[in-house]
Amino acid sequence: MTYLSEDFLLHNKASQRLFHDFAETVPVYDYHNHLSPKLIAEDARFENITQVWLGGDHYKWRAMRSNGVEENSITGSASDEEKFSQWAATLPFAIRNPLYDWTHLELKRYFGIDQLLSEKTAKTIFAACNEQLKDKSFSVRSLLKKMYVSVLCTTDDPVDDLAYHLRLKNENFDITVRPTFRPDKAMAIDDPIVYNRYIDELARVSGVAITSFAKLLEALDIRHAYFHECGCRSSDHAFETLSAEFPAPSEIDTVFSSVRSGKAVNSAIASRFKSAMLLELCRMNHKRGWAQQLHFGVIRNVRTHIFKGLGPDTGVDCIGDFPFSRPLCAFLDALDSTNQLTKTILFNIYPADNEMLVSIAGAFQDGSVAGKVQLGPAWWFLDQKDCMTRHVDALSGLGLLGRFVGMTTDSRSFLSFPRHEYFRRILCGVLGRDMENGDIPGDFDLIGGIVRDICFANAKNYFI
Repeated sequence: MTYLSEDFLLHNKASQRLFHDFAETVPVYDYHNHLSPKLIAEDARFENITQVWLGGDHYKWRAMRSNGVEENSITGSASDEEKFSQWAATLPFAIRNPLYDWTHLELKRYFGIDQLLSEKTAKTIFAACNEQLKDKSFSVRSLLKKMYVSVLCTTDDPVDDLAYHLRLKNENFDITVRPTFRPDKAMAIDDPIVYNRYIDELARVSGVAITSFAKLLEALDIRHAYFHECGCRSSDHAFETLSAEFPAPSEIDTVFSSVRSGKAVNSAIASRFKSAMLLELCRMNHKRGWAQQLHFGVIRNVRTHIFKGLGPDTGVDCIGDFPFSRPLCAFLDALDSTNQLTKTILFNIYPADNEMLVSIAGAFQDGSVAGKVQLGPAWWFLDQKDCMTRHVDALSGLGLLGRFVGMTTDSRSFLSFPRHEYFRRILCGVLGRDMENGDIPGDFDLIGGIVRDICFANAKNYFI
């Protein structure tokens, strides 16, 4: 079979029918990404393929470093053409990495280019893409429409004024663009100088003098309410792990006051503070009927030189192996015990945790919402064929695959939406294989309906 044919990753008739009839043109509900609402509101255009493709994609930066490319030709002052050339020279060594498939899917779906990208073809492909980018059909909004995007949820800090979201809403843009509440900086007490600078900004935008932990929560709740008014229906939280112990309010206030005075705290105290604060944020989410997305297990910014020079999300993070099953159960139980556990998606980064998390999710269902607590999609280091297949197996074996909210890009690139196609092909490949093997019914109305729901309807019904 030819690489990237219409039946790419679909190795039998059932898989092909599932994808082409039930998944291929179903709208996209991308409920977690890092795209810029400003660029969407302004319907931005890009001068060249490097800007839209490599500008903030730390997945590619990481691969280029692994190929021996100097930092100047990745994130430094080298020309855009040089950076593209270095990516092209790196790509052939990425066979079986999802970057190889995504890159070629993006070239084909957006630009109609079937050539394989390599050092030999770099100049030709660079020129061909740049020529097409001159056309208004390659503006940001057009790129989204081209990939059937229906709903897109960005990631936004509580201090953001959401001006670009309001602009899009007032324009009645035909793709729904929603903010997502991401209050991680309000929890990051590890660096008192940076933290206090942020809390001062939060105080300014909320109109609350933040002199205590209670006032911090008041300020965050004001911003939470503002986000709700602007159409937000989901929060997003990232952390390494949780503490199984939740400190008393007096202890939390003492820690907060200490940090506000400029004093550093040790990692154990910081962990307890963050866990207690996350509980309060999750209670806010429940109060307004939001879903919440919990991303955990990543060890971030492990390479100090890059982190200090470029900041976070620059390709120097890795999979962690934290023991969090008992703390997570204690955390969810603390919310459930007071009837304050809202819809919750658990994003793990360590593949061996799939079954454990599906089993935890199953323990906290209450009949109020289908799939109320569930394992999120194979994410970051796991969004490749093997881990996606294992993820589908875990959901099927221990949970309800048919209630899964499906894929999301978690991306900073407006060319990333073929990742949904990649996931859909893998999903249809797994189910089509089982249909032809007689392991599940050969009923296309049943199995095709599940595929269609996972691609769009489940997320639509979940994030309301």
